[in-house]
Amino acid sequence: MKLLSYTHQGRTHFGALRGQDQIVALDGHGPGQGFATLRDALEANALPALAELADTLTPTHKLNAVRLLPPIPSPEKIICVGVNYGKRNEEYQDGSAPPAYPSVFPRFPGSFVGHGEPLLRPPESEQLDYEGEIAIIIGKAGRRIAAEDAWSHIAGLTCLNEGTVRDWIKHGKFNVTQGKNFDASGSMGPWMVTADEFDPAAPLTVNTRVNGELRQQDATDNLMFPFAELIRYISIWTTLQPGDVISTGTPIGAGVRFTPPRFLKPGDVVEVEVGGIGVLSNPVADEFAAH
Repeated sequence: MKLLSYTHQGRTHFGALRGQDQIVALDGHGPGQGFATLRDALEANALPALAELADTLTPTHKLNAVRLLPPIPSPEKIICVGVNYGKRNEEYQDGSAPPAYPSVFPRFPGSFVGHGEPLLRPPESEQLDYEGEIAIIIGKAGRRIAAEDAWSHIAGLTCLNEGTVRDWIKHGKFNVTQGKNFDASGSMGPWMVTADEFDPAAPLTVNTRVNGELRQQDATDNLMFPFAELIRYISIWTTLQPGDVISTGTPIGAGVRFTPPRFLKPGDVVEVEVGGIGVLSNPVADEFAAH
């Protein structure tokens, strides 16, 4: 099932995608006054019931008539993983051994927009870059989750562009937080595909295109830290909550790695495609010009 969050005529909704372009609104359904958000539904473990309900309801909106938001517009935590595909460590050309532990850092919800919305290049930098990734959305809370139990804590997967302002990640000696959190610099979506649609043992492919040109391509069987290990490691030090997002790393081929670097410019279109999920597409605009 594909679940999405969106706005229509000034109101925020969540629902299920039926076919190619029919949305069945699901907010307001459920116990009491119903669930207001997809995160509320995850917290109540209500996805199986909502899946059955969605099959009986009449579609309420056309996909092209709504404004898509990230699948979970306001997660408690967004945790990003760096240098996780096998060739990424070699890409740094610093002679270092593969890492023993994942590299992680936080992102804030306001740094992401939904499918179709512009990625904003800030006036402080011309080094806005793309990073195509697969993101995990947590469905069941847990602390110190065993790797063999990790998949049962996943609600679903989505596409993510972990947009980065490259020169600003160098401002701190031991962190990259500044360059990873410019407002509207990244995107997520277009929807979450529920975990039951995937075989945990089968690799997933991720491709990133800029103006139709393939820039990144890899598969999750090349991850140094697979999904289950990421959930195990991260849940040691923080309780994972329903709606939390874990972005699992990007392949080689980001714009900064070209000679000369190929950063994003206004008018560019970035597409992140993940097998079994779909395509996340966003234009690029200058921040002030977009307003």
